[in-house]
Amino acid sequence: MPRIIPKSINSTQDAKNHIITTARKLFSDYSYLGTSMSDIAKKLQITKAALYHHFSGKAEIYKSVLDNAFAELSQAISEIPPGTSSQEKLRHLIKSYLDFGSKEKNLIKGLMIKLAPRQEEIINHIARLREKLLNLMQPVIEEALVGRRVLSKVDSRTLTFYLTSLMDGLLLEYSLLRKDFDSAEISKELLEILF
Repeated sequence: MPRIIPKSINSTQDAKNHIITTARKLFSDYSYLGTSMSDIAKKLQITKAALYHHFSGKAEIYKSVLDNAFAELSQAISEIPPGTSSQEKLRHLIKSYLDFGSKEKNLIKGLMIKLAPRQEEIINHIARLREKLLNLMQPVIEEALVGRRVLSKVDSRTLTFYLTSLMDGLLLEYSLLRKDFDSAEISKELLEILF
């Protein structure tokens, strides 16, 4: 009979964090649609009832996984040493985004797939996280645009959206083709092309 709570878990929050960490790996390996509550419970060696004790369902777990992933990405993007030039900040932002996306291939693919209408809650959650991401990136792009006559009439919000979409497309392309890529080189090339 499966354990209800792993011996190493001491509190409800620890149990939830353990579930989220395990589910994140499964979602990253098999995608949201390819992972079931049974898969998560089996990997954790707990009953589905124990899993439902902590989360109302797969959607709630997935939203928690996305929140954790967003927090990690936000931290990586924000770790810019003081005194860094605007171009170097933008290069760091692009490289951090690509590195994260490369590491979390299927999680990123999961953000781009069409979900069933009944998963509106997840779609809305993803939209809110994407909006927060754009808000985090926009000031870096605005700073890079200062003094650029050619791009001075470009709306920074639109450019932020385009850059994020371009990076998502690159990540999806490399992920689908199972190709490795050099995020440092790609970020350098994107800066040269766009800025």
